[in-house]
Amino acid sequence: MQHIDSSDELPIGPVDGQASPRFAGLTTFARLPRRDQAPRHDVAVVGVPFDSGVTFRPGARFGPGAIREASRLLRPYNPAGDVSPFASMQVVDAGDIDCTPFDISKALEQIQAGVGDLIRDNRRVLLLGGDHTIALGALRAIYEAHGPVALVHFDAHLDTWGPYMDTPVTHGTPFRNAIEEGLLIKEHSAHVGIRGPLYGPEDLADDENLGFSIVHAREFHTEKFLDIMQRVRRRVGDAPVYISIDIDVLDPAHAPGTGTPEAGGLTSRELLELLRGLKGINLVGADVVEVSPPYDHAAVTSVAASHCAYDLISLMAHVHNQD
Repeated sequence: MQHIDSSDELPIGPVDGQASPRFAGLTTFARLPRRDQAPRHDVAVVGVPFDSGVTFRPGARFGPGAIREASRLLRPYNPAGDVSPFASMQVVDAGDIDCTPFDISKALEQIQAGVGDLIRDNRRVLLLGGDHTIALGALRAIYEAHGPVALVHFDAHLDTWGPYMDTPVTHGTPFRNAIEEGLLIKEHSAHVGIRGPLYGPEDLADDENLGFSIVHAREFHTEKFLDIMQRVRRRVGDAPVYISIDIDVLDPAHAPGTGTPEAGGLTSRELLELLRGLKGINLVGADVVEVSPPYDHAAVTSVAASHCAYDLISLMAHVHNQD
């Protein structure tokens, strides 16, 4: 990879997979240039190796590295969206945000500062987690740049629960915290893929009172796929959008490497098509979280996560090309 002069205008793309074997060289997301190898960036991919907010199986701190490794096979043209995201805008791998594993509040401050630095001047960011706690730090930074945003949250779980064991912020609380802090637009935010046992019916009532709508995983068997896609699009409207993907939205058959697996989830094909159906929304930031490599098999989960990240970048490219 060569450094380029700041006078160059064309984006630096990934390493050419036809000239350099995909298993060779340093591992960045999709073999993109590092942040210090490009004079600017429009989108930054950044790892957040933090999992101190998990309530069951740890290991998501190793997620960013695993997703990067699985992304080596990604190619520069996305036929599903008819877009070459790395050619139309400068995408870089910004490395990892250094955040302490010993103090959740301090880590969130570090994540907020790190994301804030990357999104200055209307740039976009994609976080590779890490557990879902990190979304709160990202949303705080996004709020500083854009004000409150709509949230499309793909997950098996609501993540709007209250404190766990007197701890106010964990990976099960970020979107309650975000609503209470005014970071989200209530009437424009939605969960997709929710399933599994709850503590009681009050969990659903409480979530509704917080202003979310829900597309339950079981609805994919009773409603038309395109109708579900349109429901989500109508929900976010024209608002700036943050997409948060907990990889456990996928069925464990498609994503075994995660901390809180739930049976009856989406297929990877369904999730990718849902993302592609959001083409044209004003996507200002996103994350892919809860990939826990110690529980993965044959990189199944990491591969799914890398493709989700690729389609999120493709959505950002559509918005960038319209600006």
